[in-house]
This record gives sequence, structure tokens and C-alpha cells, in this order.
Amino acid sequence: MKLSLYIATTLALTSGAAWADGEHAHAVTQDGAILSDADPSKIASFDILGAHAHRKGNVVTFHMTTNGVAGFDLPATTGALGGAEVLSYVWPTSLDPSAVDFEGGTGILALAATSHPDFDDTPLYDENNDGDPANDGVIWHSHWVVLTPTEACGPGALAVRDIPDGETPRMPATWPGLPIFLDSPGFTPLFDGPEIAVNVAFGHDVELEGVAYDGVTSALRVNANIHAPLLCVVDVFDIASGDLSLPGKLK
Repeated sequence: MKLSLYIATTLALTSGAAWADGEHAHAVTQDGAILSDADPSKIASFDILGAHAHRKGNVVTFHMTTNGVAGFDLPATTGALGGAEVLSYVWPTSLDPSAVDFEGGTGILALAATSHPDFDDTPLYDENNDGDPANDGVIWHSHWVVLTPTEACGPGALAVRDIPDGETPRMPATWPGLPIFLDSPGFTPLFDGPEIAVNVAFGHDVELEGVAYDGVTSALRVNANIHAPLLCVVDVFDIASGDLSLPGKLK
């Protein structure tokens, strides 16, 4: 199946999908959602109108509603890992990275849904069901990442935290082996027109009451030298709160 047809089929099948708990709704209609005004100067699919997260036990559903069709725009293919572009929908949280088995106290733990056609960082999963788990990077998929301020990426810029040579910090069991604080947990992003949502399971020992969150859309880029810093945030399209203050709270 050709990739374009696969993507179109995926978006069509997930559009209007019903949630088992009956709580499916656009983020802008959810009580406590972080709301953001439409901005016609921004790319519509990354122009955030609302971000919200709600939980049922140890399962949290992260929502984001955009001013366009979520997931419609994909990165350009460069043909190489060095300089590869990544597009993302991101939910930064106040959770310590140890909540998902990273080394604790190492930065901002964020859930991200990403697309990047030039490399595949989910070696355990075959997202396009073609029998090859190493060619699916363009299909939207989920990550846990730990973000840290990284001046080498630019003044005030963030990057996915690097793992220096010789260091072996704690990593989740589904860490794909890249020398950065990135996990590939296999939670499938679901699309419904302007909305993207991701269902995430946490360990029962993780305290989720009152966890703070925000919503961000951004672009990242792999360093052309494929060296530290490996993966920089190079453009922020929108921030639901406007200032990354994490005003959302899990109840």
C-alpha cells in the first residue's frame, strides 16, 4: 500500500472514533481545558485552540484541538538522518521523568506525538503493517521525552536531553537505544478532524492527582553532525497557555 494512501486511510478510519469511556470530545469543550485563540498567521494544523487531559484511574487521555486538520501536515523528506525534520504535538507535564522510568530529576517530562520520514525510532512496532518495523517514522507515533534548556540549540532553546558518552542513566524498557532521553511506549495517536488524542497508561504507583500540563506544537531537527545536542527544538508553532506555565491540572 502506498504511503499516501495509508495515511489517508488512517486519518479516515480514526475520524469520528468512539471512546470506550464515553468521554470523547474536543479539548475546547472539556471543563478545565487550556484555551487559545485562533491565529490565521499560523499553520492551521498546529494552531492550538485547546489542550486538555483527563484520567480514569491510571489511564490519562491527552487531547489537543487545532484550527485545522490535526496530523495533516507532515515533515519534508531530507533523505538523511542528519538534518532530519520532526513535527510534533507535545504535552509538557510536571511529572518527574522517573514516573515513566527515566532517571529522575533530569528535566521536563513531556508526551509527544511525532512524524519524521527520514528515520524510525520505534523499533518494536510496525505502524504501517508492512512487515518491516524500521520504515514507519512518517506515521504519527508517541514518545516520552525529557526536555532541557540547551544553549547549543540557540538562545533559550530546548532539546531532548542527550546521554553523554560513557554515561548510563536509567531508561525505560522501551527506550529505542538512541543516545537521548526518548522512549517509544507504543501509545497510538488518534485523529478526529481537528483533534489529536493519546491514551496513556501509568504505573499504579504514580501519583496523578494534580499533575500540571500544557499543550505545544513544534518542530525539531536532528543535528546535521548527528552529535550532541542530537535533537533540538527549532520552532515553536503554538503554546496553549501562551507562556508554558502548565496551567492545566489533572483531577
